[in-house]
Amino acid sequence: MTWLAETAMLSHGWRRFVLLVLAGAVAGLSIPPLFVLPALFVAFPIWVWCLDGAEHGRRWRRILGPAFTIGFAFGWGYFTVAFHWLGAAFFVEGGVMLALMPFAVLALAALIAFFWGLGSAAAHLLWSTGPWRVVTLATFVTVAEWARGHVLTGFPFDLLGYALTPTTEMMQATALVGVYGLTFLAALLAMTPALIWPADGRTLSWRLLPFFLSLAVLAAQLGYGFNRLAATPVVERTDMAMRLVQPLVYEHANWAQADPSGLIDRLLMLSEIQMDPQDKGLADITHLVWPESSLPFFLAAYPDALARIARMLPQGTTLLTGAPRQQFAPGAAAPSGPPFNAVLAINTDGEVIESYDKSHLVPFGEFLPFQGFFAQLGIKQFVPGAEGWGHGDARRRLIRLPATPALLALICYEILFSGDLGDTADAEFLFNITNDAWFDGSIGPAQHAHHARVRAVEEGMSLIRAANTGITFATDPLGRVTAELPPMQMAALDVRPSQRLAGTSFSRWRHWPLLVALIGGLLISLVAWRAERPRRR
Repeated sequence: MTWLAETAMLSHGWRRFVLLVLAGAVAGLSIPPLFVLPALFVAFPIWVWCLDGAEHGRRWRRILGPAFTIGFAFGWGYFTVAFHWLGAAFFVEGGVMLALMPFAVLALAALIAFFWGLGSAAAHLLWSTGPWRVVTLATFVTVAEWARGHVLTGFPFDLLGYALTPTTEMMQATALVGVYGLTFLAALLAMTPALIWPADGRTLSWRLLPFFLSLAVLAAQLGYGFNRLAATPVVERTDMAMRLVQPLVYEHANWAQADPSGLIDRLLMLSEIQMDPQDKGLADITHLVWPESSLPFFLAAYPDALARIARMLPQGTTLLTGAPRQQFAPGAAAPSGPPFNAVLAINTDGEVIESYDKSHLVPFGEFLPFQGFFAQLGIKQFVPGAEGWGHGDARRRLIRLPATPALLALICYEILFSGDLGDTADAEFLFNITNDAWFDGSIGPAQHAHHARVRAVEEGMSLIRAANTGITFATDPLGRVTAELPPMQMAALDVRPSQRLAGTSFSRWRHWPLLVALIGGLLISLVAWRAERPRRR
């Protein structure tokens, strides 16, 4: 390791760039569902050592240039591995889009890597030679992760903190500080091996101490999780019985191929299926759930579909389905704007009694940023809808139905936004419908499902998740899966949500503890940097 540390510090130019890309790719192995946690402890010290050897100077270009490139190269390797599964969507389109796949994945990884480049540059401005420099880099990496999860529309897939949630036990720490808090912890712990090599005048035992402390922190996190799972009572609701349908609808990519009558036949068959000889079909079900993209057409254009749904639903049963929705002005014959990706609640009379319109749309998936520019290049959004999709009201995510506890509706990747799910105070459980068929055959669906489970732990609410091609499942408020359908299986699943917990530390305090930690990290960095200024002069 001494050789690696010295190589990283002395390298420069393209050799350093390649070394950092490879190191970042190794760090990317820590993402869900791979969870190769030791990869972080191998890779992140290389980032620290490269900053140790980065060029210094009075001119801002000599200060920012190398440091930015170091962080950017590391991030490019990390995000290429982390987001490689997004390339699976190009296989759905085929043709020219398939040829563009590797370039698109690399371009996206480079775009996101800019955040880590900026974090690296900022850390280098306050860089010191002592052990506190790992606090400096961990602080600014966390700020960079926060920024990429919030700037513009935000893209919080594979935040660094997820590496510390490989098991249900370790996941419990998110109830304290959320996944952004674990991001700061993961970065800080993973950098401690950088303090072992090379020798800096301190004894080996002192240089090993931070690394062993990091292992103790991980052990404490695991112990806390075991204790919380054993000590927290969970009560299953008796006033709700939900049937989740996993229909395997592939017409989502081309609505022209959709056969509304045939799709309704399939959905009705799966909805009324008897799970066992004692099963009464829908007679004991209060809520039937069809996932996102299960209806790749506008219900208003096929009124017979609503009539058939009404005939199927027993009295007192409500259908919650993903479906596109158009908005019409009073008396208008044409839609008044772009359609919405929505959750519709349909009663036994075939009436839509409640809805939620997706507010956090997927860039390039459901809307095209800078549409005029990209359209000239032949780039289009993946999800059908020539005009793009409309943004719903982010403040109106609660769905309240008769004799039903309030549920927080989250469509597809809206479940990713830690601490930004909407009005969670009045919600009793999280309700997530999604369509991950774009990424079948990749790690994407499993990764998305894991992110969703973490939200349940953070909020202390059970999660009900219906996915078009999988993974369909339910969890309790501690993130434990209580029932699950395997991916790529056309089936239905009966579940009951659990009562929400009284509240978690994260649901009460949100990101305030993280802000305190980041301010503390910044102050430590300033003190360490100022203490070394006379020596640098």
